[in-house]
Amino acid sequence: MNLTDNQFLISGQVSQALAEDLGSGDLTAALLDADAVTQAQIICREQAVVCGIPWVNEVYRQLDPAIELVWQAGDGETVTENQVLCRLSGNTRALLSGERCALNYLQSLSGTATIANRYAQAVAGIDVRILDTRKTVPGLRLQQKYAVRCGGCHNHRVGLYDAVLIKENHIRAAGSIDAALARSRRLVPDGVSIEIEVETLDELQQALDGGAQKLLLDNFTPEQLREAVKLSAGRARLEASGGIHLGTIREIAETGIDDISVGALTKDIRAIDLSMLFEP
Repeated sequence: MNLTDNQFLISGQVSQALAEDLGSGDLTAALLDADAVTQAQIICREQAVVCGIPWVNEVYRQLDPAIELVWQAGDGETVTENQVLCRLSGNTRALLSGERCALNYLQSLSGTATIANRYAQAVAGIDVRILDTRKTVPGLRLQQKYAVRCGGCHNHRVGLYDAVLIKENHIRAAGSIDAALARSRRLVPDGVSIEIEVETLDELQQALDGGAQKLLLDNFTPEQLREAVKLSAGRARLEASGGIHLGTIREIAETGIDDISVGALTKDIRAIDLSMLFEP
């Protein structure tokens, strides 16, 4: 899904976020002259990859369509410390009422994009994809997955509805790797990706013998990953997962694996330091 092309979806997300913050109305902004007009800047206090512009734009569109926003950087661009991201002008009350909601989107999604970019840079020059997971902030799944792409990494399945990932408990419930694979092939519609998790080289061989075309290798060591690549010999796409971080990801990538999934892209985010300042 190209989220930024879906204005209806973005509008609903922002409407909910504004309702959460404004409730029955902004009591503090009401103290200001209703006709006052102000110019402001959004400033990034650290180097970061920008993400979240469509949500900021929508915040102010809903509060006051007359507010003008002029962006100095776009989603996916790297900015430096103390760089101006956006210049805003318009009704003072609306600028203030939307400030926190707008910056919450921008700081959180830029945080996701920035960490994703660090992982992408860590494996530069290696033919491997860094994937996100479903370990996202509740209510921000689609937004964070968009941010991952802005940072230069890739999306795994969006949710439980668009791909099959047979994990340890699914295998136990089904009875075996072979049984889980056979049942998935019978029940899953054509064109839907089927992936199965394995925890040992023996399980990997069972999955390959069962016709698996996509395998998730859980907590394999680099040596085991290299052996898995040899055993697979191109018969299946291999994804490494489990406890992988910036300090280990390049070694994992160099084993010849196809994909590496990293929960930290969306789970352990740190918001980027941003400020909105009114001009004198």
